[in-house]
Amino acid sequence: MNRAERLRNHLMALPPALYLLLFFAVPSVMMLFASFRYPGEYGGLAPWYYIEDGQLSLDFTLENWLRLFESGIYLGLLFKSLGYALLTTLICTIMAYPLALMIARSQKRFRDLLLLLVILPFWSNFLVRIYAWMIIFSPQGALTIGLNHVTGALGLEPISLMFSSTAVITCLVYVHLPFMILPLYANLEKHDNRLLDAAQDLGANRFQCFWLITWPQSLPGIYAGAILVFIPSLGIFAIPDLLGGTNGIMIGNVIKQQFVESRDWPFGSVLSLVLTGITLLLVLLAAKLGKTGGANSGT
Repeated sequence: MNRAERLRNHLMALPPALYLLLFFAVPSVMMLFASFRYPGEYGGLAPWYYIEDGQLSLDFTLENWLRLFESGIYLGLLFKSLGYALLTTLICTIMAYPLALMIARSQKRFRDLLLLLVILPFWSNFLVRIYAWMIIFSPQGALTIGLNHVTGALGLEPISLMFSSTAVITCLVYVHLPFMILPLYANLEKHDNRLLDAAQDLGANRFQCFWLITWPQSLPGIYAGAILVFIPSLGIFAIPDLLGGTNGIMIGNVIKQQFVESRDWPFGSVLSLVLTGITLLLVLLAAKLGKTGGANSGT
C-alpha cells in the first residue's frame, strides 16, 4: 500500500472516528468523572472542588462505586437484565434461523417481498407497537380472557399477563426479532449451494449437510445478530416500564430513575459505566468469535 492509499484510508476513517470520539468517548469520560463526585443538593452534580482557608481542595469520593457492590439490589437487577437479554437473544435465534434460511433459499421474485414483511414493523412508531401489546396483554384482552377460561376449566388459578416477566420477554422478542433475521439472511444468502450438492453426492443426509456445512458458515451471522439483539435488550427501559411493572424492572429502568427522577447523577453514571463496560466486552467477544467462525468456515 503506497502513501496515497494510506492517506485516503485515513481520511475515510476520520469522520466515523470523530463521531465516536465526540458522542461516545467524551461522554464516557464525563460520566467517569461524574461517578467520583457527590450529588448536588438539588440534584445533578456538586462542585468538584471547594476553597477553604484560601486553599483549593478536591471533593471526590468512592461512595458511589462502593454503593454498587455493597447493595445486592443493583447487582441482582444487573444479573436479571443479563438473563432477560440472554433469553431474548436465544429465542430470537431459534425463531429467526429457519425464517432467514427460508428467505435465503426462496425464489428471487418472492425474496424482496419476504424481506419487506420482516422490516414492516419498523414503519410504525416504537411506542405505538408497545401500546398494542399492552392492549393484547390487558386483563380485558381476548388473550388473557381465553387463557383464563382454559385455566378455569382445568381448576387452576387465573393468570395475569400484564405487568409480568412474560410480557417483557415477549415484547423484547417481538421488537428485536428483525435484528436477528436480517444479519442471518445476509449471511445465509451468500452460501455456495454447490457445497451442499457435493456433500449429498458423497452420501451426506440433510441433517449432516446442515450441521457440517450450513451451520458453521452461518456462525458469523448469528454472532452479529446476537449482538444487535443482546445489547439493546440489556439496556432497554421503555418495555419494562410499560409492560413489566415492578416485576419486570431492569437495570435500564434504574439508570433512568437515577438521572430523571432521583437526580442522583453520580450513581447513575456508575450504573451506566458498568453497562457500557459489559457492552464493550460483548462486542469484542462477538468480533473475535465472528473472525474465528469466518476463518473456520473458510477452511
